[in-house]
Amino acid sequence: MRIAFVSANRETLPDAVIPLGLLYVMASTPAEHEQRLWDLCFDDDPLERLSRELQEFSPDIVAISLRNLQRADYAPLEDPLSYYRALVRCVRTHSEARIVVGGGGFSIMPREMMHHLGADFGISGEGENAFGELLKALRAGAHDFSSIGNLHYFRHRELVSVPAGKRFVELDRLPPPDCSLVDPRYYREFGIDSIQSKRGCHFQCDYCTYPLIEGRSIRRRDPTRFVDEIFERRRVQPKADHVFIVDGVFNFPPQHAKAICREMIRRGFDLPWTCYTNPLGFDRELAELMVEAGCAGIEVGSDSGVDAVLDRLKKGFHVDQIQALHEHASRAGLPDCHSFILGTAGETLDDVRHSLEFCVELNPFAAILGVWSDYREVFDPNLTSQRASFREGMGELLVKKAGEFLRLVIPTLGINFDSRLFRLLRRSGLRGPLWQHLDRVSPRRIASGC
Repeated sequence: MRIAFVSANRETLPDAVIPLGLLYVMASTPAEHEQRLWDLCFDDDPLERLSRELQEFSPDIVAISLRNLQRADYAPLEDPLSYYRALVRCVRTHSEARIVVGGGGFSIMPREMMHHLGADFGISGEGENAFGELLKALRAGAHDFSSIGNLHYFRHRELVSVPAGKRFVELDRLPPPDCSLVDPRYYREFGIDSIQSKRGCHFQCDYCTYPLIEGRSIRRRDPTRFVDEIFERRRVQPKADHVFIVDGVFNFPPQHAKAICREMIRRGFDLPWTCYTNPLGFDRELAELMVEAGCAGIEVGSDSGVDAVLDRLKKGFHVDQIQALHEHASRAGLPDCHSFILGTAGETLDDVRHSLEFCVELNPFAAILGVWSDYREVFDPNLTSQRASFREGMGELLVKKAGEFLRLVIPTLGINFDSRLFRLLRRSGLRGPLWQHLDRVSPRRIASGC
């Protein structure tokens, strides 16, 4: 069959992210199928590009990867959903291909997304096995797909959602993604490659989507094979000069993180890299190993400066453990960027105020403040209207706090989050996550949000 893989993501603020998940699915698709990758990230008119490619290639299957339901600047959810719906309509207009949707954005709300988009099939969670099984079933002319875990499809106009199976993908058994397929602009303009050292997260954070996408069972890669892949990618894409390890939590379990760092040190790995970390399982030894292995910074999901809010979010740690992580990182010379999600369910303006005060007192290298929005809001406008006044009050607090801590990123207000600032930093030759370079920008520009 002829299969078109479409990466729908167009988010480039602060960085464009290579479609790693889709590349994994493509690598796992049997070679007997003719494949094309259409990455729409850099197209001025993605619908025109899609319609043209459909007419030229005439695929049997169009697999669309939906990375996000929300933009990094917390724009209204309707924006990406309208775009995704337009992509599906475009395929329907110019092709008779079966449409399969998947990816992280789809996996968060698969049933709602199936009704909203009207695709033929949807795959939530890991897609490598399920997509291959679906192809076999379609080639055999099957009409019953109930044996394929994580699959969503319509039967007699009723949506059928097959429960997830108990079998998870082992990363070391997967064919590696073919990074020669990646649009060179990702590396030339942003310089960041993405790689995964494990899948699955057993933490119980109340809002987190990682368990929906990857499951809670942790599957670790062999450190040697992991570092082998980084070196191979560097050979294929030499313009990549920074690596982001995309694990939901790199440092858990800590023994695995330390083993990877030791392997990097042993092999003389010399590219800077960053990752997500958790205050749990982070100690001085790990901080020092990460620095020696070339880690240029860590991103920490601290979320709140109030213990009661952290408990409600089921984070598993308190503010004293956030402080301990910051102290370990500072002593090792490891820049730390803490993200806070403000306005979650049950949170008051006093809680928000305490979190902001905690952030300033903590004084990390940088901090990112996000305003919480429920994914269900796009399907229930009443939720948005109910929280409008609360968000307005939060906005006033955020503006005041921005003048007290200059290395603060507030995407929803455009503070240290704006295309002109990012272009300035990139044109200066800076690579990696841009929060690492905020100290190179004038305080006036930072405080005013450009």
